[in-house]
Amino acid sequence: MPLSEFSLIQRFFTQQAVKNASTCLGIGDDCALLAIPNGYELAITTDTMVENVHFFKDTNPEQLGHKLLAVNLSDLASMGAKPLSVTLAITLPSVNEAWLSAFAKGFLTLAERYSVDLIGGDTTAGALTLTVQALGLVPRGRALTRSAAKVGDFIYLSGNIGDAGLGLKITQGYDCTQPDNALKQFNQPDPACDTGQMLIGVANACIDISDGLASDLGHILQQSHVGACLHWEELPLSDAVLSYIQDTGDWIMPLVAGDDYQLCFTVSPEKASLVPNHCQKIGIIEAQHGLRLNKSGIIQTLEVKGYEHFS
Repeated sequence: MPLSEFSLIQRFFTQQAVKNASTCLGIGDDCALLAIPNGYELAITTDTMVENVHFFKDTNPEQLGHKLLAVNLSDLASMGAKPLSVTLAITLPSVNEAWLSAFAKGFLTLAERYSVDLIGGDTTAGALTLTVQALGLVPRGRALTRSAAKVGDFIYLSGNIGDAGLGLKITQGYDCTQPDNALKQFNQPDPACDTGQMLIGVANACIDISDGLASDLGHILQQSHVGACLHWEELPLSDAVLSYIQDTGDWIMPLVAGDDYQLCFTVSPEKASLVPNHCQKIGIIEAQHGLRLNKSGIIQTLEVKGYEHFS
């Protein structure tokens, strides 16, 4: 007998024990109930992933469950928010119990790592579509935003860029001698939750790299009404990405490829000593609008357009 909607939820998505004191009521009623501690604000984000748009049809479901949650936790990280809870809406063409079991394992394993409660959601029939709403807590009035970069700020990245883009190219057939890390970054990115919380009171502006460094930094520049210059030699690139660039000449890839889910943030020079050691300074905020790249002493303008669903 096929599983009913409620049996599906009960079997695959209620294995968690409530972990957060703020979760008063989770799965099982018409609504979840959350208590917001004094002195905090609720940060809320939503992302949808659609088969053949955001992921391939044959994507490993355990990796997909991980990535679906990770991209939402990355949004919380970019605001400096501590993850609290999530809702999950799944539209399925059919009930495949093996697929659901693996998907739930990937999703809930990452949720356990960050003590995130799954507090509700929905299941429907249709083309495979996955939506998460994530909620986090940030000290009142101290959330990191895109609109507070200042001229003279240093620009930082929380980690390497380009590996996820390389992972996509490997998936599409590129022959790489060091594929493992790139494929992991593409299929199972780690959200920079801890780094985001460290940046409260340190960073002026922050964003996560989902659509590519040039595009996402461009959002900071636009909303802060400033410009920037990046230094190519300072970009944190893995050996595999450097080998790809040497092999193909495609040096623009790490600047425009998405799915890195690192944090890009700006910091006033007087607070530079407070930046976590694993972060890399890559450029400076300037008064002249637009995004520029200093590559071997030659300065060139970079386009800041990213992926557009309806272009």
